[in-house]
Amino acid sequence: MPFGFFIIMAAQFLSGLADNALLVASISLLMHYNAPEWLTPMLKFFFTVSYVLFAALVGAFADSMPKGRVMFITNLIKIFGCFLIFFHQWWEIPIFSDYYTILFGYAIVGFGAAAYSPAKYGILTEYLPHNKLVEANGWIEGLTVGSIILGTLLGGALISDRVADVLLSIHLPFLNQTLKTPAEAAICVIIGVYGLASLFNLYIPNTGVYHKMVNRNPLYLIREFHHCVKLLWSDKLGQISLATTTLFWGAGATLQFIVIKWANVTLGYSLSQATYLQGICAVGVALGAIIAAKFIPLRLTVKVIPVGILMGILVILMIAVKNVYFAVPLIILIGALSGFFVVPMNALLQHRGHMLMGSGHSIAVQNFNENLSILIMISIYSLLIGLDLPISIVIIFFGLFISSSMWFVRKRYLYLLTLGPMPNIPSDTTH
Repeated sequence: MPFGFFIIMAAQFLSGLADNALLVASISLLMHYNAPEWLTPMLKFFFTVSYVLFAALVGAFADSMPKGRVMFITNLIKIFGCFLIFFHQWWEIPIFSDYYTILFGYAIVGFGAAAYSPAKYGILTEYLPHNKLVEANGWIEGLTVGSIILGTLLGGALISDRVADVLLSIHLPFLNQTLKTPAEAAICVIIGVYGLASLFNLYIPNTGVYHKMVNRNPLYLIREFHHCVKLLWSDKLGQISLATTTLFWGAGATLQFIVIKWANVTLGYSLSQATYLQGICAVGVALGAIIAAKFIPLRLTVKVIPVGILMGILVILMIAVKNVYFAVPLIILIGALSGFFVVPMNALLQHRGHMLMGSGHSIAVQNFNENLSILIMISIYSLLIGLDLPISIVIIFFGLFISSSMWFVRKRYLYLLTLGPMPNIPSDTTH
């Protein structure tokens, strides 16, 4: 891999690290204000909603200038969102509780992430040849998962009593009267991580691809985006890879909160302790991503669909686990299967999208569908928690949904095979 690729990886790792640490800090802040339990997963809803609302615009924005510059600008937006969360009491709306202003600030961070994502993935197809895409996705997903692991652990560590006491004891003249909770101290550190990521963005190489926004009219961009969505869903391989990644990311986002709830109910873990289990799951995802990058070429990506069915079955087994010694290997295995499953499908989707439209547009279509899935599944999960259903029932429902959805995707693929040959996939992919 060229040296510039590793600069891209470093920038994305740091930004992802901060994203995941911020989620833990924001959950802690909501708990400080005794927010209703169903409101905690709504953090993910507010973070994700921008991916859906602005999907038609962010792809064109990502293709309008060098993607390193796009990533720099959007990291600054994330920093601004962090400041809104940190100073939430300074600008709170009288008719709303503190936790609603926290959710709004977190939504601004999500807006920055939504604009960041098409550039984050689109730069791979511009910078690397197609025969490096699965390997590059292995790297990027591995480091993304690494940022999830370390970011989650960082967030958990920053809000722990030992670290929080140290941070709160630091005398900062301007913030001395503001730092009142471990979560606020953690957000100060997270802002610094976003700042470091922004510095790396400045050194991302220019790929030499011509960038220009063809039309700035929002109505034109929406019509163009609708055309891109229709184009990708009409493509035989595009619809299979898009369906699987859409279901996967919706399920993965929900699983984050299921693990926290399950760890609390079954193992008696606090939020800080539950983040360790989230990190362990992410370790499994990284292992699966590495294996997939090593052994699954682009032309064989559709062969991993049955892995998604097995993953749903293993999720249901969580309800039988009552101690951490069985929980850890099961969670690692679930993570490994998910990583092994999603990396090849992401690479296939990026390849088909790049063939059919600009890389930024294709990633925006992918983000729209995947994050719409997250919004729906998080909303359903919040509803189930709001109805006080036992977490075991929620887990069974969740696992059955994953397995049945992947089974239907596989049946759809087999049906498409009967209609004629699939689009050509480069056969010279090597590892």
